[in-house]
Parts: sequence; C-alpha cells; structure tokens
Amino acid sequence: MVTSSLINPQDSLSRQNEKLLRIADVLMRNVEHGTAQSGEAYAQFERAALLEDRVRERTLELERTLNLLHESNAQLGRARDETEAARRNLADAIETVSEGFALFDGDDLLVMSNSRFCRDFRDKVKDLRPGLPFNSYVELVSRSRHLALPEGISPESWAEDRIRKHTDRRVMFNVRHGPDRWLQVSEHRTANGGTVILQTDVTDIIRLERQERLKLKDKQTRMIRATLDHLDHGVCIFDENARLVAWNEKIGTLLNLPVRRLHLGASFSGLLELVDQTFAFGEGRSRERFRQWASRQGLRGTISFELTRDGGVVLQVFGRGMPDGGFLFSCMDVTAEREAARRLTQVNEMLEARVMERTLELEDALSAAERANASKTRFVAAASHDLLQPLSAAKLFVSSLADRCTDPADRMVLDKTESALTSAEQLIDALLDISKLESDRLTFDIRPVALREIFVRLRDEMEVLAARKGLKLRIIDSNLVVETDPSYLRRVVQNLMANAIRYTDSGRVLVGVRRRGGTARIEVWDTGPGIAEDDQSAIFEEFKRLDTRASTNDGLGLGLAIVERACARLGHPLGLWSEPGRGSCFMVSLPVLGGALPTRPATQGPARPQGLAQAGLIVLLVENDPQLRRAMSVLMESWGVNVIEAEHADGAIELLLDLEITPDALLLDYQLGSGMSGTQLFGEITTRFGRLPCAIVSADRSSTLREACAALNIDLLNKPVDRHRLGRFFDAILHGGAPG
Repeated sequence: MVTSSLINPQDSLSRQNEKLLRIADVLMRNVEHGTAQSGEAYAQFERAALLEDRVRERTLELERTLNLLHESNAQLGRARDETEAARRNLADAIETVSEGFALFDGDDLLVMSNSRFCRDFRDKVKDLRPGLPFNSYVELVSRSRHLALPEGISPESWAEDRIRKHTDRRVMFNVRHGPDRWLQVSEHRTANGGTVILQTDVTDIIRLERQERLKLKDKQTRMIRATLDHLDHGVCIFDENARLVAWNEKIGTLLNLPVRRLHLGASFSGLLELVDQTFAFGEGRSRERFRQWASRQGLRGTISFELTRDGGVVLQVFGRGMPDGGFLFSCMDVTAEREAARRLTQVNEMLEARVMERTLELEDALSAAERANASKTRFVAAASHDLLQPLSAAKLFVSSLADRCTDPADRMVLDKTESALTSAEQLIDALLDISKLESDRLTFDIRPVALREIFVRLRDEMEVLAARKGLKLRIIDSNLVVETDPSYLRRVVQNLMANAIRYTDSGRVLVGVRRRGGTARIEVWDTGPGIAEDDQSAIFEEFKRLDTRASTNDGLGLGLAIVERACARLGHPLGLWSEPGRGSCFMVSLPVLGGALPTRPATQGPARPQGLAQAGLIVLLVENDPQLRRAMSVLMESWGVNVIEAEHADGAIELLLDLEITPDALLLDYQLGSGMSGTQLFGEITTRFGRLPCAIVSADRSSTLREACAALNIDLLNKPVDRHRLGRFFDAILHGGAPG
C-alpha cells in the first residue's frame, strides 16, 4: 500500500494549518451535498471528522512547541546578557589589578588582558589583541626596543628560552627594560590548560636589595680585615693573577718582610724572592713545587711545607686554592713544637732503652713465674690426690659412726663434721680442676656427645638439691649432638646448675638448648636475685662470691672460675644475661654435628698449636662482647699468646699507636657496633701498619661475608670459634704460611 501525506512537513505551521482547514472545508461540503443513503458519503464524513480531530491535536502540539521555543529563546537571551555582564565584570576586575594581567586559553591564544599588560613595551602594545598566539606575543616582546637583554644574548635566543620556559607549569623570572628598571614575570597554568601571566614592577625591590648587598659587602670586608688582623697565623691572599689583595700584619712579622713591599697588587714572585733571601725551604723541591703550585691555572689543591732560618726559627706554611682562581697561604711559628718534638724523641729513645731493660727483667721474672706456676700445678695435683684419700676415709668413718649414734646433739655434730669434710673435698676437687685447666699439658677428649646423655645424668643429682630448697627444676631434653669433651661439658653444666640452685631462694631453675644454625646454646635460667652489671665480670674470679654472708657450705667461689676456664680452653663461648630482681641466665655455645654419631678417635691432640708457647706471638683481639673477649683471651693466653684486647675499632687503633707495637696477627669481630666493620678495620690497620695475618670472627654465615673475606685473602672463623681452626691459623703464621 502506498501512502501519501496531505500536507508537506517542510511547510510552516501556518501553511500546514491553512491546508488542513481547506481540506476539512472541502470534506464538509462533500458530505453536505452527497446522498444521504450513500455509504461512501458517510464514510467520507467519518474520515473528515477524524482528520479534524487530528488537525486540532497537531495544532495544540505546535502551539506548545512554539511556547517552549519562545521560552528557550528568552532564557538564551538572559544567559547571553549574564555572560556579557560577567565578561564586563571580569574585564573591570582585571583592570583594577595593579599588575599586568593576560589570559591565554588552552590553544595558547590570547583571551583578554588589562591595560597594564606589556605597558612597559610601548612600541608593541598596539599589536596585543584577543586571538594573538603565545609565540607571536613572545616574538613581539623580544623585538621591543625597550627590552634590555643581557650581554651576549640575542632576541632570537631570548625568545627560544622564553618559549622553553612556557612548557613548565609555573614560571617566574625577571626582565630588565629601560634604564635600570625591572619587571617580574610569573606564569601559571589554569585547570583547563590555559595560561595566566602576571607582570609586576620590582624595580624598587631590586634597587633596595642592591643597596643592602653593597652594605653587606662593605661590612663583610671590614669583618674579614678585623679577622685577619686578630689571627695568630700570618695570611696572604692573592687573586687569579697572583697579585696581593689582602694580608695581615702577622705575615710581615713572621716572614720578615718590609712594610713597603706589602701593598695591594704586589706580585707573588716578588714576595717569594724576598722570602728566599731570609728562609731556607724544607727538604726536597719545596720551593719549585710552591712556585709551580702558585702559577697553576684553575682550581688549586693544597700544599704544605716548612721554612727555616738561622737561629732555629721554623715556620709551617700551608697553601690552598680558592674557587675564583686565586689562592692564599698562611704560616705559623712552630719552633717551640719542633723543639718539643726533638726533646720528646730524645726522651722516647731513653725510655725505649729503659723499657728494653725492664722487658729483659720482666722476661726473667716471667720465666721464674712460669716455673713457679708449673711447680704449683704439680704440687696441687699431687697434694689433691693425697688429701682426697684420707678425706674419703674420714667421711666413711663419720657415716658409720652416725648410724650407731642415737643422741640428737651428737648426730648434729656428726652432720656438721660430714658437711665440713664435703666442703673440703669440693675445694680440693675445684683446685685440682683449676690446676688442670691452667696446665699446658692438658689434653681433651674431643668427640661427638649427645646432650641427652649429659642431661639424664645430671637430672637425678640436681633434682635432689633443688627439692631440698623447695625449688622447681626443669630440664628440657635435646636430641642434638655436639662436639666437645663430655666430662668437662658435664662439669660446666653441673657447676652452672648448682650455682643457680645455690643462689635461688624461691621459684624455679630451667635448663634447655637453643639451636641457631650450626650452634647449640645451652642455657641455665634461674629466678634468683640477679647480678648487677658492674659485678658480672667479677663473679668469674677465684674465691669471689657476691653474697658475703654465705658460708663455705654455700659454695667456695670456684665454680664459675672453673666454668670460664673450661669454656675458654674448649673454645666454647660463655655468655651471661642478668637483671637484678629478675634472675640470671648463663649460656654456653657449642658446635652442632648433624646426623648419627660418627666414628672418631677416642682422644684429641693438645688443644693448642704445638710449640706456640715458645713463639711469643702478639695478637690484637677486637671483640665488643666482654664475655666472649675474655673467653678467647684466656684460651690464647693459655697457649702462650700475648693478647692485646680492644672493645671497638677506634680504641684498637689508638691502643696500637700508644703502644707503638705492630702485632703478629689480627682477630677482628665483624660486627663491632662502632660504625666500622671488621673488614673495614682491617683495611684501616693495613693502611697504617702494613698487611698483617688476619681472621674475621663472626656468626654471619652469608655468602656476602665469605666473598668479602676471600677478596681480602683473610680467614673467616665462624662463631662459636673452633679452637682447632684457631690453632691452625696460628700454626700457619708460625710456619710462614698465608692463613686463609
């Protein structure tokens, strides 16, 4: 079906209404003149009525549309009026700004500006109009005859630099225009990518700053002059052409220069000739080096030498270059210092002779003391063996007598007698242990030891002592296998546990093992009174007890001394943590063996390098842990090694300088805690004293430290320190090998 429209949609509303009314009129006339019985006429009438309703609806819609269009046009007109008013207000506002103002849009086209913008470039103001590109604006300003460009800067290069600055989000710079006038230009980006430019006259500010700068410069000149005149040193300052620009009176007095020769512009070479007539330069080519240094172009370094003249006067001269190409040199009278140094040298030589005499005497005394000590050790060992037998017999007699004694008073006497005999026996055992530990002939049975076996044997013995005092004793079993002497390890742990039980009045004692890498650390904790930090070193001394009220039955003060010596000889680091009022913890570190117990010989050789006692090696030990440092020192001194102890790097270097001794070997902790590592300290000592055999002691097992030590060709001894590896390190030194 093909449909066609009765009206043209492109006609205006009035034309469409006219056509519809005409159509309706024709249809009405056809209906009025048609035959009433005709069905076709009636149908036409119905269509005409329907068309009339549609025309009426369309007319109403068109009227509403026209009303909306008229309202939109009215709103658009009001908006246009408001925009124009806002634009006029903005223009009025920027016109009131005391600075030059310009706004460029996101396409870098000028939107508006006030009358003060570029007012100082009068020959180009007329070309500033809305729509002007930013590059054209820069080109106009660069060609203005009022723009004062710096020397050597062309308008083209200035324009290129200005456009380059435009790429930054915020720009601020000064522009000179006219005779001594300045304009500050600041450029800011807007949120929509536009640019706001402000031009501020800063002439008064720059002139004021210039005046203040001149005042400050004049004040600084006076201060420099006053400073130079009050210096104890003689000072001369020369410019880049080696001409004198400043000096003080002291320089003329020290160098014996005539006053007339010290004047502004005096040449350096002329003054040098005068100095050469009176003074003699130090050894070497000091004079030529000084002249070459002064004539050098550009930045100079530093130079130092001495001048001497008849009468023994000595001057120390120091020269330094300055950033502007000039230089200065100063001198001071060091005659008294040199004379004191000469006398000190003489005194040192005399003292060295006396020290040599005393050293020989001390060596003789040391030999006698060593012989006496060896004799004492043999005597103690023999006497202990002979005394223990009658004491044991006496204890048996007392025990048998106690079984037959019924009188409580007599039984009390017998109990005290048995206690006294037990104390004497313990004292002899302790003395015998110390005697053995101090003997150079002592050998250890070093082999794999299961810690469980040590703990099982001690549990039954110590639980009785703890229960007698009402303490709770807990021993945590361990499956670890360590490398040590089982008998001495048992004695060490036994003494530590007995010490903890003895000095703990209430609470508990805990024994356990912590594993850290290849180290097993046996820890004995107690809830006793604790030990003050000042007393933590003293408790390891023989017959030293902090509780002065304790009787001999409470300990003889030898247990911890035996522990320390045994740990030192075995190479097991001994540690202590304690806090008064909270308790204490003694720690012994041992090397761990993995897997099943390997088959090893029953005995180990001597715990020290053979023949080392006669070598008399001097070793510098730097270790910040006082307990470990003490343990290692005791071990090495038992081998006959002379140990120089230091806690940190600075103290080690100062100690070597004070003693004026170069050690045979270095044992340096890696983490010294003083801002310098062990490897850095090795480099510092090498710089000062030359390369020495060195071993780094550290618990750090990282590849980084191993590679660093390998690069330096020095040994790395992991904590806990293996005494056998330490012995091999000393053996290599004795036989002239390179440790590592």
